[in-house]
Amino acid sequence: MPGAHLLSMSPAASDPRTRRRTVALIAAGVVLLLLAGVGIYGLLTGPRTTLNTDPDSEPGRAATTPTSPPTAPKPPHVASVPRSADPETFAQGVAATLFAWDTASGRWPLDYTSAILAVGDPSGDEQAGLASDVAAYLPNREAWIELRQYATRQHLTIDAAHVPAAWADAVEQAQPGQLAPGTTAITIEGTRHRAGVWNGQSVTSEHPVAFTVFVVCAPTYPTCHLLRLSQLDNPLR
Repeated sequence: MPGAHLLSMSPAASDPRTRRRTVALIAAGVVLLLLAGVGIYGLLTGPRTTLNTDPDSEPGRAATTPTSPPTAPKPPHVASVPRSADPETFAQGVAATLFAWDTASGRWPLDYTSAILAVGDPSGDEQAGLASDVAAYLPNREAWIELRQYATRQHLTIDAAHVPAAWADAVEQAQPGQLAPGTTAITIEGTRHRAGVWNGQSVTSEHPVAFTVFVVCAPTYPTCHLLRLSQLDNPLR
């Protein structure tokens, strides 16, 4: 009987096959563990190489250059205010930078605000007020999103820059120590230009503007810094 035959087999006859099966099972288990480990490692680290798809290259060879994920292009850099020790030159640089923005650039109003605040008075005394002044010149976030639909952009052409006559009266009336040495005001007169796309057509507009830039230069600082801005279209005359 087959059962009797199996029962009658001696341990010496069955041990080699049992050992072979055990060794085979252990080896298979080790292979599975290795494959699982490699799979998990690949998920954690990503591909190390890419296949060579050049038809003229040797079949089956792999490229040795590691792959890297594609990166989104960075938005254009926001222009900085040119530094100058001359109050009028510096004020014109502030004005041009303040009015130069592009809603299609990928930047936000705060990016343009930061460019102006970067040349603020290092003492920080006027920083909060200056931030408020600049915000009044730029569209808020909601308006920016709306203007972005039309790829609206803006720049300023400066027609005149001068120290207003009213500044002499302001200096005379200031209390001792109220104005740092080298503080002055420059009134800017110019034209604001806007352009965009409406119903697939390019559109432009122009608007005269005037405002005053308050700066502090030498001897307080070796180069000029921005203190405050007047309200738009409400300059010192």
